[in-house]
Amino acid sequence: MSLHSDSYDYIVTGAGSAGCLLAARLTEDPAVSVLLLEAGETDGNFLFHWPAGFARMTKGIASWGWETVPQRQMNDRVLWYTQARVIGGGSTINAQVYTRGNAVDYDAWRDVAGCDGWSYRETLPYFKRSEGNQIFADDFHGADGPLGVSQPVAALPIASAFIRAAQQYGIPYNADFNGAQQAGVGFYQLTQRESRRSSIATAFLKPAMDRPNLTVKTGSQALKILVENQRAVGIEYAQGSEVHKSYASSEVLVTSGAIGSPRLLLLSGIGPAESLQSAGIDVVHELAGVGENLHDHLDLFTIAECSGRHSYDRFAKPHHALRAAAQYLLFRNGPVASSLFETGAFWHSDADQLAPDQQPCDLQFHFGQGSGIEAGVASMPQGGVTLNVAYMRPKSRGTVRLRSANPEDAPLIDPNYWQDPEDRRRHIQGLKIAREILQQAALKPFLKAERLPGPGVKTDQELFDYTCANAKTQHHPVGTCKMGVDNMAVVDPQLKVRGIERLRICDSSIMPMISSSNTNAATIMIAEKAADMIRGLPALPAAIVGNSN
Repeated sequence: MSLHSDSYDYIVTGAGSAGCLLAARLTEDPAVSVLLLEAGETDGNFLFHWPAGFARMTKGIASWGWETVPQRQMNDRVLWYTQARVIGGGSTINAQVYTRGNAVDYDAWRDVAGCDGWSYRETLPYFKRSEGNQIFADDFHGADGPLGVSQPVAALPIASAFIRAAQQYGIPYNADFNGAQQAGVGFYQLTQRESRRSSIATAFLKPAMDRPNLTVKTGSQALKILVENQRAVGIEYAQGSEVHKSYASSEVLVTSGAIGSPRLLLLSGIGPAESLQSAGIDVVHELAGVGENLHDHLDLFTIAECSGRHSYDRFAKPHHALRAAAQYLLFRNGPVASSLFETGAFWHSDADQLAPDQQPCDLQFHFGQGSGIEAGVASMPQGGVTLNVAYMRPKSRGTVRLRSANPEDAPLIDPNYWQDPEDRRRHIQGLKIAREILQQAALKPFLKAERLPGPGVKTDQELFDYTCANAKTQHHPVGTCKMGVDNMAVVDPQLKVRGIERLRICDSSIMPMISSSNTNAATIMIAEKAADMIRGLPALPAAIVGNSN
């Protein structure tokens, strides 16, 4: 083992969505030097760039290989917990769905969590700045940003049939989930440009790679934050068998994600004293909220078998897959151009009890044009479709803890799903709605029968048993280094770690409450806003619009 050292203005730990964007924005100033560390490798494999490659990613490619602890409220089920380990992070391996959530999500950050500057109207300009939307250019969207955002180009007829079926159930059509209203059913906007994935690595980092003031080191795992006299001065990291130290003259910026960021702080001796001591780590700075407030969207699903070749399942066979690859290379369309989840809906678990315009949406549906798309999800021999549903506003809270002081050990991840009985009730209600949608007339020509949970599963107890055996994460963990002003806040509204100078956290871990949608867009927004804070720039003017339920 050898020891090396060097110095930069900023060190960024983790080249995910937030880290790639921060490194690109900060190095726009040629006088500023940045070191970006990434434990994973580059995104050179074509599967990272072909939209349908997402299906392979869920099997564990480019991830840490972690899992949850047994979930007490789910019959002690252990869930696979994908966390990206590659340049671009989640934006390199996700399903490319670009949704921001509801205005009330961000207004709650300000009004409930006390985070001034983070309301919807104040964050909307940062959403817009990164966005290069190829369809919309209006008060809610940006058209000139680096991040490609487009409509699906490879949706099958059954996807349109799903939209009609949801309308028959009672959900209105919505052409833009990120516009004036979230509620409705329609096509998702996707982080794609010209039928290729537009990850943050592709959109932001790669155009900056030739800058002499940017250094990117892959295969480099941050081991601990170096702290002297309550001030972050650098990072110790492993690169192969060697341990290096690099120093930051301005700030250390932690962007290791909702699991990785608290893990790094804990390994550095920053966190709850009792938790640190039980892991055999000396307390450098006691901060009770580190690793607390973990929450996530749990995903339930129903699968129906198709009556014919209506889904993309047939392209799992090698000869069909080769034909699809050739079609994509020649024409940039066909199955490979599909993210597989291209239509969906936002709706209400209790729509019959309260008028929809009086409540924000609390359910999100993703319609998958196949079965067995994600790891752990059954596939249908004759082909099928999957309808996922997640309860968007969970009250349950969990933790991230260390297994030991050894940075090679996987962390103890406990989302504590369904700790609050209300989460369970509303989630199962969402599954019932999903089953009803698949029974509507518009889908009758395409579907043979529901196979999971299956017609024999009827009671709430039977549905509970089914979900305990089959539920999965929607890959949206947040909140473990939450922003706020209370005693459990880890960072303040400027994203500065309480009690440690020159240290900020700038990723999904700072969300006080989860956004009611896929979380990648919100993470990108956090990094955009953080970049201006770090550079000392004035906040962008607040928007004059807002969206409704």
